[in-house]
Amino acid sequence: MNYSRQREVILQTLKSNVVHPTAEYLYAILKEKEPNISLATLYRNLNQLAENDIIKKIDGLEPSSHFDHNTHEHYHFICEKCKRVYDISADVAPDVIRKTEENTGFLVKKHDIVFSGLCRECLEQIKESN
Repeated sequence: MNYSRQREVILQTLKSNVVHPTAEYLYAILKEKEPNISLATLYRNLNQLAENDIIKKIDGLEPSSHFDHNTHEHYHFICEKCKRVYDISADVAPDVIRKTEENTGFLVKKHDIVFSGLCRECLEQIKESN
């Protein structure tokens, strides 16, 4: 993948917004820095960065994908109420790849685990309203 100044600005903006933003969220921020950037350019660059394992693309609960600059092995939890995305340590499921391969005979090259439910904050709000 060749160097692109726009791609570098996109990557730096993603790294400074560790809330697992959607492309639309990033676009609103980027328009201030890069008024000539289009949403199509942003999507193309985000997808290229994800395809080259520079960032992670998180698909799950919402129609829009979320993006994560953290490519170390970890999982995600998406709150069904507030739609926030949280990192979950890979330690919650140690040896998941080895066990999957042993039990299925498959060769796992990539994996992405996404949990969904209610985050602690939303659970507290529900408890308080009852």
